Amino acid sequence: MDIQRVISGVLGFPLVLIIFLLGNKIVVDIALAIIALLSMNEYFNAVKKIAKPVYWIGYVSCFSIAFIHIVPEQYLNMVVTLSVPTILIILFAQVIATDMKTTFKDIAYTFVGIFYVVFFIMFVAFINGMPNGNILIWYAILAAWGTDISAYMVGKYLGKHKFSKVSPKKSIEGCIGGVIGAIILMIGYTYVANTCWGMNYSYWFIIGIGTILSLVGQIGDFAASSIKRFVDIKDYSNLIPGHGGMLDRIDSLIFLAPFAYALFTLL
Repeated sequence: MDIQRVISGVLGFPLVLIIFLLGNKIVVDIALAIIALLSMNEYFNAVKKIAKPVYWIGYVSCFSIAFIHIVPEQYLNMVVTLSVPTILIILFAQVIATDMKTTFKDIAYTFVGIFYVVFFIMFVAFINGMPNGNILIWYAILAAWGTDISAYMVGKYLGKHKFSKVSPKKSIEGCIGGVIGAIILMIGYTYVANTCWGMNYSYWFIIGIGTILSLVGQIGDFAASSIKRFVDIKDYSNLIPGHGGMLDRIDSLIFLAPFAYALFTLL
């Protein structure tokens, strides 16, 4: 077992606990903006080998997460929806303003990065802002971390059938173990939520949510691996010992966050 990986996880968990369990919406949004900035910087450093990303619009987009809480709820959907074409217009304006020194390829990689990092992380903030959001957010976190830990352990000791060349170390056994591990953690958490906090969540519904989120999170992991393979890097950075960069650590969580938000509206 990777000792650095375990130590980083043990030390990082209390910080996550403090932010999402004790922090108010302002604290959470600011923390997510910082996480987005770190992740965006890692993404840009990765793709700068093959393109010249437009750094400033990427970083400004990250900062916007810190101010989500000031947008009136009735206008939030409109603001987020309009931000997509607005960013695209600004990027094409950059191409015009630089007389095509910034190319279509440059803005394409920039746009993908903003969508991949900023918009996906934004859904973590949306979940936290839902009724009982400080409880619901942990379903998303447990789905991601439970999958990651269980898939790693099962794959390490029982993995025999390789899954994809995108990530050669991952196995079919590990993927199945990841789903089961996530579901077990989420069921245990549901018992605590129902018993201690007066929630009334259906265990069967949580099993269904857990299965979907775990599978989507694993696709997110593969997505991150495919980008790294394309630009020929092992990790996005060495920010977190044993885990790589910030984007390596949250790739599953941010990918499943939009689906978690949609499913939680049914609870």
